[in-house]
Amino acid sequence: MPTILAKLPVEMRDDLKAPLGTIYTETDELLADAGDPIVAVGDIVTYHLLEADRRPDVAIVDGKTKRERVEREVLNAIDGFDDRIDVVNPQSTITDDLLEALASALDRSTSTVIVVDGEEDLAAIPAVLAVPEGGSIVYGQPDEGMVLVPITDETRTRCRNLLERMESDYERIDDILAP
Repeated sequence: MPTILAKLPVEMRDDLKAPLGTIYTETDELLADAGDPIVAVGDIVTYHLLEADRRPDVAIVDGKTKRERVEREVLNAIDGFDDRIDVVNPQSTITDDLLEALASALDRSTSTVIVVDGEEDLAAIPAVLAVPEGGSIVYGQPDEGMVLVPITDETRTRCRNLLERMESDYERIDDILAP
């Protein structure tokens, strides 16, 4: 059974509405600005990257978009990764299961999809701490586009602050994600 290491308090929900990076509506423009490696968080974002012939190094998906099941075409496209890790991560949480899978996936030289039973919405925050400098996180901003988050000291500090403000075991999170 996975351990919940961070839980989003209701009063912090509005804090997460502001994107962590620039919003793009064109995948080619986003990819021109993205660093390497790329971690995609979300089924639709992953699908758009795959349709643009760029398989993310790591994709974190849950089979849903806006809490509804994604279409079969999206699910089929996401099936083409070299490796797959299944994890449990309940809504509005970050579990050790998810973080350990992310750390493991980033250590691999093959593309990896992490399939979440639950919800992957908060995964971009710890991913910013786990991805090496120069890499990028891409996640969806509902009804607006795709957010490109470059891995910089500034984005790491912002995400670290968000995690510390949540009901979290930040030390354990840091231990799992430390390179």
